[in-house]
Amino acid sequence: MSETALIVIDVQNDFCPGGALAVADGDAVVPVANRMMQRFDHVVLTQDWHPSDHSSFAANNPGRDPFTLIDMPYGPQVLWPTHCVQGSPGAAFHNGLETDRANLIIRKGYRSKIDSYSAFFENDHTTTTGLAGYLRERAVENLIMVGLATDFCVRFSAVDATKLGFKVTLLEDACRAIDLDGSLAAARAELAEHGITVTTSNAI
Repeated sequence: MSETALIVIDVQNDFCPGGALAVADGDAVVPVANRMMQRFDHVVLTQDWHPSDHSSFAANNPGRDPFTLIDMPYGPQVLWPTHCVQGSPGAAFHNGLETDRANLIIRKGYRSKIDSYSAFFENDHTTTTGLAGYLRERAVENLIMVGLATDFCVRFSAVDATKLGFKVTLLEDACRAIDLDGSLAAARAELAEHGITVTTSNAI
């Protein structure tokens, strides 16, 4: 499947049980991701990689609570608990993830003034990560997406990929959601709107 790449999104300690921004059952994606990595020549991992002064951290916005919204120059921004700080144990990949299979690691969210959910663009929808160019130079046309969380980084990565002309399949059994104020239902609706295939690893 040389024209297909597996994109493994943010399978990091802080998003797994016990982490600073734990996704329920988040570590359950690890064995499925590992199994899928054996099947593809192109494997990309993404890694949330925030400086400690990141503007999306509630702790850096006095008087504001986690999971509330603020307005940033690029639009509404959820304030998060401090997570995935550069070089911290929480930012590391889950120790069960077989990272040696990866051809590329894309770090995102490392600019303190802007968050980055998508593997392709920061939240201004303009600043690129370089991933699209990497994939195109390798003649990749189809993307299989797994990881955390379905309704944020996986969702935005999948939608941006379709806008860039890639064909995207999301494996539900290899993803888990935060589901913040209906965000999972909204994500499913947007995925359908953009023609993204949602299936399971057994169907691939």
